[in-house]
Amino acid sequence: MDIANLGGGLDPFADLDAEAEATAEKKKKKKAVAPEDELIGSGDLIHIRVQQRNGRKCITTVQGLSAELDLKKIMKALKKDQCCNGTVVEDDDMGSVLQLQGDQRDAVEKFLVANEIATKDKIKKHGTG
Repeated sequence: MDIANLGGGLDPFADLDAEAEATAEKKKKKKAVAPEDELIGSGDLIHIRVQQRNGRKCITTVQGLSAELDLKKIMKALKKDQCCNGTVVEDDDMGSVLQLQGDQRDAVEKFLVANEIATKDKIKKHGTG
């Protein structure tokens, strides 16, 4: 067997430069987008609702957040801030929906505005109270 038959000098890292350039271009394009357009999915409102479960139990749902946001990190911060449990649910029609235990509508609105995730005029709170 001859070493010349093995295919020559294949460089396994040759495509890394092309990948690095592509990711740098994507980052430049993301910075060019206005921050408000990036945070809210297609200009829609963020809907905060409370749903009755059974008895006195209820859950707060948040929908309309952009898929580009890290919803798990937002959920973790909300749970820690409000001392409640919650999860991120993937829905076919509504996309990703945040669910929190209890009536957390006011707290979620304050959190989104304080962390500059959304402006107050882009948030719609449903229900009374």
